[in-house]
Amino acid sequence: MKQKELVRKLLKAGFRFYDHGSNHDRYIKGDVIEQIPRHKEINERLARDILKRNGII
Repeated sequence: MKQKELVRKLLKAGFRFYDHGSNHDRYIKGDVIEQIPRHKEINERLARDILKRNGII
């Protein structure tokens, strides 16, 4: 999955940008912080786990 697509889904679900780490960007929703790798392509399994963990799929 493209990183931009994953971020778009997180933003649509109510997450907002929190800050830049060294290799990850962090997004926050309430007290949940999700770290997204800063790669053009993100492993499908990782992307699916991030979305499932946050109830998006």
